[in-house]
Amino acid sequence: MHTIPTLTDQYQRRFTYLRLSVTDACNFRCNYCLPDGYSCDSDEPNLSIPEIAAVAKAFALNGTKKIRITGGEPTLRKDLAEIIRVCKTTPGIESVALTSNGYRITRLLPSLVDAGLNQLNLSADSLHPAQFQLITGHDKLQEVLAGLDLALELGLSKVKLNVVLLQEYNKAEIDNFFAFVKHKNISLRFIELMRTGDNGAFFNAQHFRAQEIETRLLEQGWRKTDTGPHAGPAKEYSHSEYAGRIGLIMPYSKDFCSSCNRLRVSAQGNLHLCLFADENQSLRPLLNMPTEQVAQHIRQCVLGKKATHELHNNLSGSTRHLAMLGG
Repeated sequence: MHTIPTLTDQYQRRFTYLRLSVTDACNFRCNYCLPDGYSCDSDEPNLSIPEIAAVAKAFALNGTKKIRITGGEPTLRKDLAEIIRVCKTTPGIESVALTSNGYRITRLLPSLVDAGLNQLNLSADSLHPAQFQLITGHDKLQEVLAGLDLALELGLSKVKLNVVLLQEYNKAEIDNFFAFVKHKNISLRFIELMRTGDNGAFFNAQHFRAQEIETRLLEQGWRKTDTGPHAGPAKEYSHSEYAGRIGLIMPYSKDFCSSCNRLRVSAQGNLHLCLFADENQSLRPLLNMPTEQVAQHIRQCVLGKKATHELHNNLSGSTRHLAMLGG
């Protein structure tokens, strides 16, 4: 019986989850990511559909089960539905997820679900329209919230709302976010602000630890739940009186990297072993080769993954802003 290779590093971490960026362009101007708007940094084109298919096949051959399509903002790709279809029909890929800012998600979502989309992550760093606009540069909160409801109506297996924690902009809303999931079957995930190459002063002013929220959850009777083998890095909590769940992504916590199960490929086809690594490996020149050769190259690269990021030392590697790789 043929044994499927696995992507396992020297620390015995197994990687079954690929975050695939399909563009680094974004139409939002979030104050923690692209406060001055998107500026193109590369003349190299984004991965084409055939190249995306080749990436998906190589990772699937190595045991990858889940692909998350990210950006920038992936809905800026007019061929997004085809990208999802190509990934979902790749033998071995069990689920395809999408992370989006939700700018026009209600118009697009039915066709994306028809193409095979299983999971959706949207973002709302405030539940107040004016504050949402202050953070993102767009008055789109109602579209995002309508997108959550539509995703639930369409039967997606997992629907999540991401919230980047910002001391000045949304710390006072934590109770409102708790209340938001009282009757809504979603996972609301608080994400600690991460330092990147160009947000040092903003990070120092706005970062606060999600440990404060975790303490509050435990005091209120929330209990930690299992998130499954191919889930992301969130610690998730549930409560018997709430339809939804609360997740915490705490990259500055002890041993955060010990359970890492995901790799990243940029919109130009570069393999990033860590969001905050200095180095990356270009897969693009290999994508016209036999799939096994590409898969073998990826397996070799993974052996060089470091034990942990160095965010705690204020080192964010080559990541200038989170739009580069979709966070």
